[in-house]
Amino acid sequence: MSETSFARPRLVTKKFLPKHQREGDGAVVRRCIGRSELKTLDPFLMMDDFTVSPPAGFPDHPHRGFETVTYMLQGGITHQDFAGHKGTIHTGDVQWMTAGRGIIHSEMPAGEGVHKGLQLWINLSSQDKMIEPRYQELLSKDIPSAEEEGVEVRVIAGESMGVQSPVYTRTPAMYLDFSLRPSTQVHQHIPESWNAFAYVIEGEGVFGYQNNSPIPPNHMAVLGPGNGLSVWNRSSKPLRFVLIAGQPLNEPVVQYGPFVMNTQAEIDQTIEDYHYSKNGFEMAKHWRSH
Repeated sequence: MSETSFARPRLVTKKFLPKHQREGDGAVVRRCIGRSELKTLDPFLMMDDFTVSPPAGFPDHPHRGFETVTYMLQGGITHQDFAGHKGTIHTGDVQWMTAGRGIIHSEMPAGEGVHKGLQLWINLSSQDKMIEPRYQELLSKDIPSAEEEGVEVRVIAGESMGVQSPVYTRTPAMYLDFSLRPSTQVHQHIPESWNAFAYVIEGEGVFGYQNNSPIPPNHMAVLGPGNGLSVWNRSSKPLRFVLIAGQPLNEPVVQYGPFVMNTQAEIDQTIEDYHYSKNGFEMAKHWRSH
């Protein structure tokens, strides 16, 4: 991809290796957003690089007030919710779940072996927090992709190389999966007002400025302001990373585990709704995954 200079190139303002921690029932995650190094990055509340093998998993749990985006890197995850929605996403598939006013679901490994993926939590604005839940699911073969001069992109959300994702992002966001062959480079426009980060899946890449030292696998790179990002693969191995950006909501965030609202009163109400199976959690009363 030819050299493109951005008027205001985005540079890496913070990079770190997220440590492993246990989550769910025996799963292991690298928590990229939602820990001491990076509490939140508006509109993003959390991102986990997860690894799970049976019998571990993420048994029945609720959500309210945001979206979860699950992108499978290896294996599969079977999910089922209290509204009777169920299915399995496999390597390269994505599930974009808008929890809205309430979902209770389970996410468990689909079969033996090791299952890996990324799960991102995207906040919803105050006016969208109590909308009806919905799912957008894309099979790997249906994720739009493009390739140019040794650079391939899978467009999970947003637009790149003239290709657009069909995913509707209620909180405006982009989610791009880039693969760069050795000695290639990519220059990606990012809306100036959005917050953005990159996470390296494999290989190592130079981000933002040609003379920077390369960022190795499993590292987070938080990006500063600007209108685009440049990345170079100077190594002899392929580079794969996700570039994720979103429009900040600039609203107060009050979080209690899997509930994210704007005020403590709304959190108290959510806990009551969940406890008494009302206001979006009605179907919780008699439901258990199986």
